[in-house]
Amino acid sequence: MSTGTRRAPTRTAALRTGTAVAAVAALVLTACGGGTGDSSSAKDASSPAGAGARSAAFPVTVAHKYGSTTIEKEPERIVTLGLSDQDAVLALGVKPVGAVDWFKEKPYGKWPWTKDLWGSDTPEIVGERDEYNMEKIAALEPDLVIAQYSGMKKEQYDTLSQFTKVVAQPRDHPDYGAPWETTTRRIATSLGKEKQAEKLISGIGARFEAVREEHPEFAGLTLAVADSFEAGKYSAFTGTDPKAIFFEELGFKLKPEIDRLAKPGWNVAELSAEKLDVLDADRLVWVTSGTDANDRIKAEALYRKLKVSQEERDLFVPYQDPDVGAAFSFNTVLSIPYAIEEITPLLTAIE
Repeated sequence: MSTGTRRAPTRTAALRTGTAVAAVAALVLTACGGGTGDSSSAKDASSPAGAGARSAAFPVTVAHKYGSTTIEKEPERIVTLGLSDQDAVLALGVKPVGAVDWFKEKPYGKWPWTKDLWGSDTPEIVGERDEYNMEKIAALEPDLVIAQYSGMKKEQYDTLSQFTKVVAQPRDHPDYGAPWETTTRRIATSLGKEKQAEKLISGIGARFEAVREEHPEFAGLTLAVADSFEAGKYSAFTGTDPKAIFFEELGFKLKPEIDRLAKPGWNVAELSAEKLDVLDADRLVWVTSGTDANDRIKAEALYRKLKVSQEERDLFVPYQDPDVGAAFSFNTVLSIPYAIEEITPLLTAIE
């Protein structure tokens, strides 16, 4: 099982497009859509004219890392290639016909915040993380491919653009670095559901604000989020990672030292046991695969020397069973309410 993103997913191998392009070309004739590009008559996604009733929402143009894409009419068959993009699409009342896997649980497999929304209409799995099966995607005949929380490469974008519209990740943020509000809004614009998205975003903002008001002490505390899948190797998440962003929105202060230790383009700082002192924060949240990992971390001699360990201000949260870690790893408009409800009592129990 793969749990969470230990390293910046931008380091995953790029799709080898040689054979894929040839195979996709054969499917283009039967696939719907017709490439991406600008339209002089299209309303810009940020303009007031792009909002309003669904019938008046299109066309819209969405800028992204590889240019801009004009969507002429409301798309009906959506494929999501961002690791958590399907959540925002579902929240807006649309069920993607295709999605990628992230936790090897399938995006509709078990998560309590989406299970009821999927029902029996589950999507085709068209890849794992940033490895896409172009033939499967083309066979689904999508009107639109959405890749927001992704590390989509230019060659992948070009291949997909041969047979459908593609809205790639934002250009103003690093891959996997756009806030959940940004990705939700961009997805909503692409689907012509901006007003609906703003209500959802406002609701989440109110939940975070309620926690901050109820627990003003959070604002005076530093917090770090970490994981470890191998003895002697530890990862601390930077301020661009959804897990860290989630706790920042609860009111905690992140440790800037972690960002400085991370390699350029990475969402984690990789630490040896000798570097564990960077995790000596007021609160330390470990997101782990289970009790074996917890016991291994606690047994590390250098970890036991940290005040956060000695004073039991560390919190060990599983990715799954219960799915608390997964919820704030996804950090989406659907998973956030579940994560807030589950994690807040655990944080307030620490003295």
